[in-house]
Amino acid sequence: MALFDLAWSRHTGGQFVLRIEDTDRHRLVEGSEEQIYDTLRWLGLDPEESPELGGVYGPYRQSERLDTYRPHVEQLLEDGHAYHCWCSSERLAGMRAEQQRTKSSGGYDRLCLGKSAQERAELPGFSETPVVRMHIPDDVSLEFEDLIRGTVKAPRPDDQVILKADGFPTYHLAVVVDDHLMNITTVVRGEEWISSTPKHVLLYQWLGWEPPKFAHMPLLRNTDKSKISKRKNPAARLMWFRERGYLPEALRNFLQLLAYPPVGEDDSEVASFEEFVAAFDWQKVNTTGPIFDVKKLDWLNGHYIRQLSGTELSARIINFAEESGALTDPTDEQVALVARATPLIQERLTLLSEALGKINFLIRSDDDIEIADDARAQLNDDAPQVLDAAMAALAELNPFTAEAIQPRLRAVLVEGLGIKPKFAFTPLRVGITGQRVSPPLFESMEILGRKSTLLRLQGLADSL
Repeated sequence: MALFDLAWSRHTGGQFVLRIEDTDRHRLVEGSEEQIYDTLRWLGLDPEESPELGGVYGPYRQSERLDTYRPHVEQLLEDGHAYHCWCSSERLAGMRAEQQRTKSSGGYDRLCLGKSAQERAELPGFSETPVVRMHIPDDVSLEFEDLIRGTVKAPRPDDQVILKADGFPTYHLAVVVDDHLMNITTVVRGEEWISSTPKHVLLYQWLGWEPPKFAHMPLLRNTDKSKISKRKNPAARLMWFRERGYLPEALRNFLQLLAYPPVGEDDSEVASFEEFVAAFDWQKVNTTGPIFDVKKLDWLNGHYIRQLSGTELSARIINFAEESGALTDPTDEQVALVARATPLIQERLTLLSEALGKINFLIRSDDDIEIADDARAQLNDDAPQVLDAAMAALAELNPFTAEAIQPRLRAVLVEGLGIKPKFAFTPLRVGITGQRVSPPLFESMEILGRKSTLLRLQGLADSL
């Protein structure tokens, strides 16, 4: 929603507003508001107005705007568009259970409509503190215009609660009042709100206001076509992407593709946010619930990683390593090693989280290299001979560069000892990295330098 909101506001020269709708006090989660700010900042979807930034239409938390809603509730009551309801929660639960049993139409049965508090108190299921409900007319219009879907017909609404017993408005009232007072011209939200839109249009009419334009986006789906949720898909929690090592620009590109055709050059799926903004058209939004395919995102992320300069990628790897706790206060030497090693792995990376695993051997101390079991299993009886010959060849090699190391070792091990390259270089790879698979071997030796290279080869030789 934020991505398409921002694209539209940029396309039209408008303002992107972040409002915290926290009137449902039972569903508040500690830290969730801060997570919204952090996620939008990371994705580069920055609002112009928000609780953090302020703005001319603040405050931007609904819990801080309670005095704003009360006069409008009173106006709706006075005009006969709303009424008090004293039904207890137990009475409402019993009513719904009976409707389910008899398969009758749902919705509030209007027991309280037209009654005073005293009249209602004489009937069962009375609560001292009332709520306020909308009085939906029999001839309510169920059609409205949607920027994406055209003319939409919604189900008939219930007599919706608009003010709860605790004095907090429900979403339905608060969003209408706030959107009007904040001069919101376009509301972008999920398709599950289509059924509520006739209620909102009614409130605009009753309060004498012009409604905004509505755009109801398709809901994301899991691969089994079910609605995406945290229980079924960790990707429903946006910070999961950051923790996994996705780039924000790749995720933005992926999200726009979920509901919008490619806008890149020659209809390429790879397109910047600026290209998306320039091409934006609500009528091109796909109304079919898109499948959230992480494989496509992985492909895009790898593409964006390969487009980064080595300097930018190494900086992002270091930043990710610090955020994830993989590196704590990296030294200048470690930062320099990562910068030198980044070109060796850039073409092989899909996620930032993979980077340190591939070059961890470079930033570990020489006596802290652990030989993985599958790597040690590759060593054969020639390994001691290979290691001794390699160390002798490398001890006086000058310069100690990949361009010099490769031909020297090939001459000594392959041509001199008559060992096939696979068996000649495997002990060196295992000793240097501790792994069966690693970045290019000779470039890794150059980065480590002669001293560390010889120490690691000697360490493996001593363990055989």
